[in-house]
Parts: sequence; C-alpha cells; structure tokens
Amino acid sequence: MSKLPSWPDCAADLVAVAAGRKTADTVITNAKWVNVHSGEIIPDTQIAIARGRFAYVGPDAKHCTGPKTKIIDAAGRYACPGFCDGHMHVESGMLTVTQFARAVAPHGTTSMFIDPHEIANVLGLEGVRLMHDEAIGLPLNIFVQMPSCVPSAPGLETPGATITPEDVAEAMQWPGIIGLGEMMNFPGVINGDAKMLAEIAATQRAGKTVGGHYASPDLGPPFAAYVAGGPADDHEGTRAIDAITRVRQGMRAMLRLGSAWYDVATQIKAVTEQGIDPRNFILCTDDCHSGTLVNEGHMNRVLRHAIAQGLKPITAIQMATLNTASHFGLERELGSITPGRRADVVLTSDLITLPVELVMAHGEVIAENGKLTATFPAFTYPPKAKNTVNMKRDVTAADFDITAPSGANQVKARVIKVIENQAPTGQFVAELQVNSGLVAMDAKADVCQIAIVERHAATGGVVNAFVSGFGYTKPCGMASSVAHDSHHIIVVGTSKTDMAMAANRLRQVGGGVVIFSEGKELALVELPIAGLMSDEPAEIVAAKAEKLVAAMQECGCNLHNAYMQHTLLALVVIPELRISDKGLIDVTTFKRVELFV
Repeated sequence: MSKLPSWPDCAADLVAVAAGRKTADTVITNAKWVNVHSGEIIPDTQIAIARGRFAYVGPDAKHCTGPKTKIIDAAGRYACPGFCDGHMHVESGMLTVTQFARAVAPHGTTSMFIDPHEIANVLGLEGVRLMHDEAIGLPLNIFVQMPSCVPSAPGLETPGATITPEDVAEAMQWPGIIGLGEMMNFPGVINGDAKMLAEIAATQRAGKTVGGHYASPDLGPPFAAYVAGGPADDHEGTRAIDAITRVRQGMRAMLRLGSAWYDVATQIKAVTEQGIDPRNFILCTDDCHSGTLVNEGHMNRVLRHAIAQGLKPITAIQMATLNTASHFGLERELGSITPGRRADVVLTSDLITLPVELVMAHGEVIAENGKLTATFPAFTYPPKAKNTVNMKRDVTAADFDITAPSGANQVKARVIKVIENQAPTGQFVAELQVNSGLVAMDAKADVCQIAIVERHAATGGVVNAFVSGFGYTKPCGMASSVAHDSHHIIVVGTSKTDMAMAANRLRQVGGGVVIFSEGKELALVELPIAGLMSDEPAEIVAAKAEKLVAAMQECGCNLHNAYMQHTLLALVVIPELRISDKGLIDVTTFKRVELFV
C-alpha cells in the first residue's frame, strides 16, 4: 500500500495514458468487464493500467499500447474488481497480517478492513500499532479500524490492556487507520456512556467510519438509540428483519460467512425475496481460521455462498467490492474497474463457481491459478509481543473443582449452550449430582466443564462453570489462549487432570491451542505472538489446526468448527450466557449471575 502513488501524484500520467499521449504499463485484452457501477457485463473490453492504477477501460486500448506495454490476454474471462472483506479480525486466522494476506491473495481478496481488537486486549495501543505498521507495508489494501471496546464490557472482564478515547484520537492520525472498530459495548452507547461517545466523536471529527456491533434481537428504541450514537454498519444480524431494519435506519448491513458464522442465507432474503435495495448490503467474513482459508477460500467463498442463495452474481460482487469501498469513503480509490482506481483485478472464467485464475493488486500480478506469485515483505514482531502467557503458577486438577453448597446431594446449575454455526449461545439449567461435596459433570447429558484461567496479571484466578454442545465422550481437556475478547486461557473438558495439563502446556509454549486426552497431548498449535498468532505460513498453521480438529473428533466432538465455538465462549457482548475471569455473565442483562440457581 505504501508504494502505490496517490491519485493526485499520478493523475497527469493517467490522463496522458487515457488520451494516448503515453503508453500503459499493462493492458488486459479480451475481457468481459464486470461493471459494478452500472450492473452490466460488458464484453470485448480492454483495460489499460499505469502506475498501479486504471487509466483507460473501453473497447480498444491500442492508442495507449506501446512496445514495452505488458499484454495480458483475458481470453474471454470476466474481469472483476478485487474482492474486499469489509469486516474481519486477522488474529482469528491464527496468522500474522502478512501470512493472512499471503493466504487470501490467491482467492482474489485485495482489500481488507481489519479490526485488531484481539491483540489490543493483550498489548493495548502498541499491539494495534504493530499490526498497523505490518499492514501498511504489504502489496494489498489493508486498512485498520482502531479497536473501540477494550475491554469489550467494562466491569465484566479484565483484559491485559485498555484502550482510551485519547488512544483513539491518536490512532485516527495514523495513515492506515480507516475508522473505529466495532462498537461492541452497545449498552454503553444506548445509555450514553461518556467513554464510548468520546471514542465515536473522535472518529467522526477525523471524518472516518464508526463500525457497529449490535448483538441484540431488540429492534425497538434501544436499537434506535444505538444508531443515533453513530455506528454506521453492523454484522451481528442473523435474521432478514435484522438486515432490513439496519438498512432502513441508514446503516450498512454486513452479512458474514466466517468459519463458524453462517448468517448470509437468512439475511440475504431481504434482497432476494423482499426486494430491498442491495446498495447498502456488504459481504464480509468476520472470523476465518487458517483451515478455511487454505482449504475453502476467503471472499470468493462468501460470494459463491451468496450466489447459491439466489443472489444475482453481479449483485453479490457489488456487495464485496463497490458497496464496501463506498461505505468507507474509498469509492474513488478501489472497488471497481474504472479510471483512477487502484488496479486490483480478478480474472475468472465463471461468475457462479468463481474460480480465481489470476489476481492483480496495484497493477501487478500477485497470484495465478491458486498460487501466490508475488513476494511479500517480512515483518518481525518484537520480543515484547511474545511471552504474554503470564500465569502465576501451574494449575492442578483441584483448581477445576466446583464445590457444592453445603449438604447438597444435587444442584441446579446454569449451563452455557453452544449453538452450532452461530455466535450467540443459549442457556439452560441442569440438575447435576454431587459427589464428596463436588459437583459432577454429566457426560450422558453432554454437560462438561469450562474454565477461565487468568493469564495477564498472574493473579492465579480460575473461574469454573458448565457448558453443553461439544459432545465429548472421552476424558479430555482443551485449552486456548485465544478467548475472545480478553484472551485469558479458556479450558473445556471432561477430565480435570487433562484440563490442567492443557492449561500448563500453554504456559510452557507461550500461548496457543492444545488438547489432551488421558494424559496424552493429541494436538498443539503454537501461537507465540500475544498468545493469538503464529508467524508460520498459513499452510503449516492449517495443517496443525486440522490435527486439532481431528483430535477433538477423536474425543467425540462433531460440532462444526468447534474450535471457533470454544474461543467465543468468553465473549461477554453476545447473548446469552458467557464466562469471564469475573464469573458467569448473563449477556441479556449484562450482569454477573451465580452458577447455582
């Protein structure tokens, strides 16, 4: 991004090329032009590129073609704008920005709008700066949204760092900051919280976009109050009425298809069945892990899925290009194949299955037939970004004991219920037996234990509760230092001994995800950077992640994308019931609740 000249700096050259006074660096011939402005497919188009930007798009570029001009024959294929991901968290891929970009470029993604609030919860503003600096040096368009809610729910969790309105105001001056990250503290906005409104004000004064996160089904006055507070988009909808209401209120509805969130199919009916204008709909991923990127794709995967739901291909492509660029005030920079814009192109032979056959970014071919051809600069994270698993001591099986009320033979306990393919959880009350004063799990009813082990301030704290939905049938324990959003160590298991071994293993390696069964380590993904990211290539991380999935299945878990579900169970801004280092949190009331009813 840093090497691409600005439009004003190269406008004279672009004008000269378009007029035929200078020759183009590259010309694409024999293309079907996917014009996202007019909604047309225009055959027999030639596209002239100079200084990394489009100069001329039309029927014949001979007037600006010279002996040194590189010719790319599209051979009748469709030329689409490079795909944009309007909302995502790089850390969810367990990869650095560089490795994530290397993984998605062959899938046609040339622009990403990233919210690094995961690393912010561990390292604060310095962590955001590291990812910002890494992003700005890459040959893709990677814009950073300054994290807004660190912690995501003040008083309900303890992160490793905090973000202040002063931090937000400072970051708004950085070159790669495009706006404010998702405003997860929606009760704070609704209730006029001074800190939240100050962050929004700092963003609006800078003329930048405020990201939204309204994780509530209530579309009445609370939602109206949230919109009035300034968030301009939202990706937490799961129903068609969610998307419709957001658009009616002047927001952009972001429809996500991540590794574990399948929210496009229900919401896209707002367009396909109810005829809502699609201009204010945006496709995004939110959270994709490395296995999805390597084996299934990125925004091309989202587009294929949206088209399979009955959306016209040109409309789907608009939702992943022009609509996204317009939302962030970048319509004159990217999102379409038109003069002056950054020369980001995807060549594909089919608009339904979307095979990505050639990818250009800033006028250079960076990938072909699924393989990266460009060299991405290396970025090294400093030692202070590592060794962040600050547990006070090794834990023992006894740390996961749940003591029953005195004299009880049976208890009624609140249980977190995992909902497959959705970010929200449910909750129910289970009757659990008491053995020797300790509450027992109920394997037959799929009720196992969940725990948070504090890892930022070395307090030695362990919070225990119950969870259902993983289906574990063998003794096991799985631990992760990725635990959205405050990122303590989250442990789920049927064996307290294995749970302790898993947590201690992460202390030893400096962060990651690991699963033990009957005292044996089955799989480990090391994440040394902030306990969130690996600096290895996506293919290596994906292979380790696949081994992790296989190990979970070996222990009886057949939940789709169970790892992603595991890491979200501490996210105390999405209903209904979550766990944090403070205890069990009822996210319908934003209050701590007791384990026993």
